[in-house]
Amino acid sequence: MSGPRVLVVEDDPALGELLEFRFRGEGYMVTVTPDGDEALLLAAETPPDLVVLDWMIEGTSGIEVCRRLRRLQPTAHVPIIMLTARGAEDDKIRGLEAGADDFVTKPFSPRELLARVKAILRRIRPALAGETLTVGDLALDGAAHRVTRAGKPLALGPTEFRLLRFFMEHPGRVFSRGQLLDSVWGADSDIELRTVDVHIRRLRKAIERDGAEDPVRTVRSAGYSLEAVT
Repeated sequence: MSGPRVLVVEDDPALGELLEFRFRGEGYMVTVTPDGDEALLLAAETPPDLVVLDWMIEGTSGIEVCRRLRRLQPTAHVPIIMLTARGAEDDKIRGLEAGADDFVTKPFSPRELLARVKAILRRIRPALAGETLTVGDLALDGAAHRVTRAGKPLALGPTEFRLLRFFMEHPGRVFSRGQLLDSVWGADSDIELRTVDVHIRRLRKAIERDGAEDPVRTVRSAGYSLEAVT
């Protein structure tokens, strides 16, 4: 199982390297960039599960990156923790109004930052804490590796299970084939995009229920999403 994706936007090379080391040590998939413009491109290509964003960075400022991430559909609901040397109340209010979820003031302990990241991810991705995910009439117990629909157990292959879990962690969000490929199979996977369509068909067949709507929605020219149906 791949860990949560964290995008770290930090222009201090030593701190960026330290955070990458600590996050990877905890099982996270980490991308680090010092540049605000590159951060926006990376987030659009592969939406992360969480962004750690320095206020003062190269290119587009951290607070403007925060605003733009909130305006982009793929990242509108991605939690953002801002790193800042600014302790003034007005600056924190500006950050919160721009869309930040939390603040960590420099200098800080990487252990504290990791604790805050885990706390946020537990709220938005309960599967990470061993809790059952529920979307409409679908329920997925990650710890027991069990899926039910309307209370009836379903038999899913390992890839379909990972695909469904990813969808259920982000209900209603539309993901392109490339984004699904990176998130479910991994960025280093050499499989073809059309393989995603094959597994989507298998997933649909595995979770179909007589007389019920298909929860996997195809969005033309965009990709797929999972909707709550009963």
